[in-house]
Amino acid sequence: MRPRQSSFWKVFGIPLGIGLLSAAGLFAALLGDGGWDALSWVGLGIPAAIGSWGLFKGRG
Repeated sequence: MRPRQSSFWKVFGIPLGIGLLSAAGLFAALLGDGGWDALSWVGLGIPAAIGSWGLFKGRG
């Protein structure tokens, strides 16, 4: 009998990644200017793009 595979990472892997990316973007926005601003734009833009893609994907 094979051990049962955990489905935790299958269920929560992508949402945890999006949450960590958002948190890193918010933290970078607090740290400073210049490169930190660019990092915050990326860290907050990617989750927004993923959410927008998921929202409009089903309407086509």
